[in-house]
Amino acid sequence: MDHPTGAYSIFFTSLANPNRLQIINVLRQGRKNVTQLCKATGFEQTMISHNLKRLERCGMVMAEQKGKFRYYSLNKETIKPLMSLIDSHMKEYCCKILEEEKRGA
Repeated sequence: MDHPTGAYSIFFTSLANPNRLQIINVLRQGRKNVTQLCKATGFEQTMISHNLKRLERCGMVMAEQKGKFRYYSLNKETIKPLMSLIDSHMKEYCCKILEEEKRGA
């Protein structure tokens, strides 16, 4: 299967955006509605909604309607395991880089 570079770019920029990454990390703790995400992140409702839309379109976040609220959770088939893999990789490599940069190496 041919994967255009543009699709990779959309995926990684969606994941790497600091605001979206913060939303993803909050959702790693469990499903939340927009109000709960606003409280957890300190972001305005419009920013949360805008970023959730992008995450949902990319399949990173799933939405479920419960009464008058929409609850968001991470895609448990792909993004949850990917974030665990990223955590392991980051601890092994990226944290060392941060430590070196702090020491001025």
